[in-house]
Amino acid sequence: QVQLVESGGGVVQAGGSLRLSCAASGPTFNFYYMAWFRQAPGEEREFVAAISWSGGTTFYADSVKDRFTISRDNDKTRYLEMNNLKPEDTAVYYCAASDSYFAGKDPLRDYNYWGQGTQVTVSL
Repeated sequence: QVQLVESGGGVVQAGGSLRLSCAASGPTFNFYYMAWFRQAPGEEREFVAAISWSGGTTFYADSVKDRFTISRDNDKTRYLEMNNLKPEDTAVYYCAASDSYFAGKDPLRDYNYWGQGTQVTVSL
């Protein structure tokens, strides 16, 4: 059974940094992409960044480009390095995985495995 577990959330002042981790367990041989999404209260879940399973392809939302970096370490852990954080980055951040070669930015259409989420709060 596939499990995705996020960690690394917390409270940080504007301009600060955090690194989120997503550890996958179980059968991951059919994963093509892993991604990060976020959801603020009263808002829809929005795409943040994605990385191909091999790490060769990455893409980002315009709102985080040049501030956030998605990366991989070992075979089953992915990271989201977040720098120059802003109050509008406050949200629950979710890790997701896709078994579709054509995965993109749509949370419902493209990703079928999800973690439980980790809260990121950016204060002024």
